[in-house]
Formats: sequence, C-alpha cells, structure tokens
Amino acid sequence: MNSQKKSAVRIGIGGPVGAGKTSFTAAVVKELTQRFSIGVITNDIYTKEDAEALMRMQILPEERLIGVETGGCPHTAIREDASINLAAVEELQRRHDDLDLIFIESGGDNLSATFSPELADITVYMIDVAMGSDIPRKRGPAMMKSDILLVNKTDLAPYVDVDLTSMENDLKVAREDRPYFLIQAKNNLNIEKVSQAITDLAGL
Repeated sequence: MNSQKKSAVRIGIGGPVGAGKTSFTAAVVKELTQRFSIGVITNDIYTKEDAEALMRMQILPEERLIGVETGGCPHTAIREDASINLAAVEELQRRHDDLDLIFIESGGDNLSATFSPELADITVYMIDVAMGSDIPRKRGPAMMKSDILLVNKTDLAPYVDVDLTSMENDLKVAREDRPYFLIQAKNNLNIEKVSQAITDLAGL
C-alpha cells in the first residue's frame, strides 16, 4: 500500500500593489473549487489583510486559508528566502492531504518580482490598465517569463486613456508564445479561460 501523500500543484500570483491579486484569487478559486481541493496562502508585510478579505468573501473555509506576515519586502518571502511560505504550504498539506492546488498570493511587488522554483510550480503575474499602456514595453522578468500574464481592470481603459488594441500588440511582442489574458476579476470576465489555462499547466 502506498502511503505517500499527494503533492499539490502550487500557483504563485504576483503583481504590483492594487493590481487586483486578491480579487483575482477569489474569482479563480470560486471557479475551481467545485472541481478541485484548494488551499490559499496570502502574503502581506505587516498584516493578514488579504487572507481576512478572502475569509469575509467566504470563498473557502477558514482552515484552507493561511495569511503570512513577511515583515519585509514581498519578493524576499517568495524568492530569496521562501521558508516562511514553504512552511505555510506544509501546514496546508498537513491539514488537507487531498489538496490539488495551492494558490500563493504575493504581496505587492514590481516587474522584477519572480517566485522561487522551490515555492511555485506555475507563476501568474498581474498588471492593470491603470498602470499605463506602456507597461508591457517596460518588460521585466515577471512580465516576460511568468507562465501566465493577466491584464486586469480592462473596463477602466477608456477612463485612463489606454488603447487596449495597442496594449495587446505590445503584449504579444513581450510575451512571445506565452499566454496572456485581458480580464476583469471583479466582473468575472475571462476567469474561466484563465482557470482552464492553470489546470492545463497543472496537468489536472
């Protein structure tokens, strides 16, 4: 009899402050939780605000959520020394040995933010249109190398003078053959497509 525990696929979600990471996490978990066993880890510098927000939304039972207080720059806890997040992953898997997916939401960071391969099997990076139409041209490891790139809040484009067609042309150049999606996390636009892309990459 094989007693080895199942290992969940870990999805890292990064992006600048205000990009909509928590709203996206809520939307994608809501989309997938009917089919898969899911846990979520959130990172904040001095609080557990994002975890508490997800609890208030009642997306998952409280025991499937862990809020990590990094106490410093977010990239440190997801890249240089991921031990605090790895401990949270271990704790979630101890609580639920049937987990299929663990979403790890980083604190707000910049275009150079990347996840340690030890921590994340799949990386999702998010920007939003309010950051400006030139953001894809600024490149950066997170923009170019993440497994999935999301452009959130596309409904705001007319109000922040962003031409989505031009922005998407720049995205195609920056991403080459890597997938990207234009989304509205709060309005559930294209969340189903992103969910499918994640489960395809996870082999589920």
